Amino acid sequence: MAQSMLNLRVDWRASCSLVGTVVKWLAVAMVFPLVLAIFYGDGVTTFLASMALAVAVGWSLEQLDDDPDLGAREGFLMVALTWLGVSIIGAAPYVIAGEGTVAHPVNALFETMSGFTTTGATVMANIGFEDHSRALMMWRQQTQWLGGMGIVVLAVAILPELSVGGAQLMDAEAPGPGIQKLTPRIAETARALWKAYLGITALEMGLLFSLHLVGLAPNMTLYQSVAHGFTTMATGGFSPAARSIEAFSAAVQWLIIPFMVAAGTNFALFWHALNGELEVFGEDHEFRFYVGVLAVFSGLLALLLFVGGTAESAVVGPVAGNLEKAARHAVFQVASLVTTTGYASMDFNTWGTPAQYVLFMALFIGGSAGSTGGAVKIVRWLVILKSLKRELFTTVHPEAVRPVRLGGRSLDERAVRGIYAFTLLYFVIFFVAGLLVYLDAARTGTSIVALDAMSAVAATLGNVGPGFGMVGPMNNYLPFPWTSKLFMVFLMWIGRLEILPVLVLLTPAYWQS
Repeated sequence: MAQSMLNLRVDWRASCSLVGTVVKWLAVAMVFPLVLAIFYGDGVTTFLASMALAVAVGWSLEQLDDDPDLGAREGFLMVALTWLGVSIIGAAPYVIAGEGTVAHPVNALFETMSGFTTTGATVMANIGFEDHSRALMMWRQQTQWLGGMGIVVLAVAILPELSVGGAQLMDAEAPGPGIQKLTPRIAETARALWKAYLGITALEMGLLFSLHLVGLAPNMTLYQSVAHGFTTMATGGFSPAARSIEAFSAAVQWLIIPFMVAAGTNFALFWHALNGELEVFGEDHEFRFYVGVLAVFSGLLALLLFVGGTAESAVVGPVAGNLEKAARHAVFQVASLVTTTGYASMDFNTWGTPAQYVLFMALFIGGSAGSTGGAVKIVRWLVILKSLKRELFTTVHPEAVRPVRLGGRSLDERAVRGIYAFTLLYFVIFFVAGLLVYLDAARTGTSIVALDAMSAVAATLGNVGPGFGMVGPMNNYLPFPWTSKLFMVFLMWIGRLEILPVLVLLTPAYWQS
């Protein structure tokens, strides 16, 4: 193993070499939009040039170490840099195409990081085929699908050179919940997760297009079906339609709801279900809690919309007093924000304040462990509630010894403390980042109120996408200063990696020998 001439304890050459391998293979992912570019006769040069760039940069990085060997520290560095590397190279099609606001390098990086991290926040001033080619729009959707299950998980599944050390790479990519080992070999586990992901995505695409064929979804063409299949299962939220899912029929909205819920579910459960173990859904404590949270939030929101909401739009019409509309939009938006998908069935900026408070709380919940969802994640809230219940009990019975139990097993106290530490760190970063974005806007004379800044930070750190006010579901992040956009790129990056793998790189102890 080659050691750095800087006498660092981390073999950064090995990490960067494997980052290069992943970046090089990103060119293969661009084949699909290239085929669309050839079909529609628009954007061929853009994707040929981007593929050449990905191969050239990836190959150059690979030359840093011809026999990379990963330890735990190199794994952290490799995972963190991989997400940064693919986002930088993945921005090339936007810059080379030169179409619209995403042609600016900072905006292109923002859009691509938002794509790969499945955030769904956009800086496109105009979303649609009038300003962007169909191939470029599909690349935008596809980045979310590639990032959904995890770039590194995909790399471990298909690249033999990453099979050794794959477990620690996958744990570093999703450090909190960890990857449940489904098969004896970690590469097989990665392939099993991706097969489940691919299968459910294909099912949704087929059902969406079927609605179109039977006349229940006039706008859901084959292109739109593929595009929304990519971004639903990734909990991404990008849509080629400027009005998001509001642009489609009620049948489409009802169909997308269960797929958003599935995307926020631990994919290991689907693997067990495919092996005939359907009872795992009923036995899994996290899944039961997840469904319960969705039901409570949806019920409360539906009641608010039905009895007194001011929700209304030119497309949807009034919602108050209409039971089907109140239920559909409540369930849709709760599923969308809890799972961090970020779709909108209507502009919830028009909803009353109580309804917006419910949705604002949903920004921090997140999907299950092992899902494509972001934010704090449902399992951490479950453990926190259980530990609080334990504290109440031991206060009354100080002699009692009562461990926190989850799924029939006792949790290690270090794991419980780790969950508290992560959650505290998450909210500290949220408040500090919100203040910094607000001050940066004031510095540049940009008209942004404090709530908009906090909402933007919550939506980017949690990989949710839309927030409230100026970053509402029908708006975009374009008005922010470029410095704030770069800062939010950082927030999306650390949010996707659940903070610690990136922050640990900033500590001297990590680098020192």
